[in-house]
Amino acid sequence: MTERRVVVGLIVAAIGLSCVVVPWAFYLLLLAIGLASIYEFNYMCALKGQPLEYPVAALGICAYIAMAVFGVLHKWEGVLLAAIVIAAFFIGMYGEQKGYFGRTAYTLLAVLYIGKLLTYFVFIRQIAGNGMWLTLYAIVLVALTDTFGMLVGINFGRHPLTNISPNKTIEGSLGSLLIVTAVAVAATLFAPLHLQWWQGAILGVVTSVGAQIGDLVESAFKRDAGVKDAGAAIAGHGGVLDRFDSYFVGGVTFFATLHVVGFMQLR
Repeated sequence: MTERRVVVGLIVAAIGLSCVVVPWAFYLLLLAIGLASIYEFNYMCALKGQPLEYPVAALGICAYIAMAVFGVLHKWEGVLLAAIVIAAFFIGMYGEQKGYFGRTAYTLLAVLYIGKLLTYFVFIRQIAGNGMWLTLYAIVLVALTDTFGMLVGINFGRHPLTNISPNKTIEGSLGSLLIVTAVAVAATLFAPLHLQWWQGAILGVVTSVGAQIGDLVESAFKRDAGVKDAGAAIAGHGGVLDRFDSYFVGGVTFFATLHVVGFMQLR
């Protein structure tokens, strides 16, 4: 099972990495991930008895990604959020009155959790000059965090990291953090990234921590819903949300850290 999981993970990563080369292919991939994830998130909410206002959530995610791609999100995000809230409130009036509060609240949470966080990969890809290389860099760091967290945990893990996800261990977490940081520093030797070694070290640490937080957040959602996996779309990995949860938080932490280390100011 472990070998199958690693192989499937590498195939999925290869598809994602190849799409990064062509911006529109990458943006469509993000949209597909977003729509599949919201479908699975709605499934978990339904198990709790409070499904989303699903059409509103799906359209909200489409709008978030489209507005980020066309460079207008910074100007119109407030209007978009207001529209999502109003639409969820209005449409919710025509469903069952029980659970009205939960449905509308979950809808906004889902759009922000999935749609908003995915847009940071759009922003990374659109960085002038080397957005493609930085996107590849970010994806590799998150992917390696997942892979080595599992491999180190299976072989050396002894102490549980958290009750939220009993299979994750402190050893796996620290092991993946050290390996990813080392890879991040080594990758700065690749000139097109335009990063200093210390910038790579900080990016590696923060992105790996962010990816692990993203994984734990989704685990908490699953435990709350009482399911092991959000879906079964990807063999050995569960659902799309199970596979890409680390990227949601890993992407925003990577983008934010580019500002912290002074990279964005130098462009």
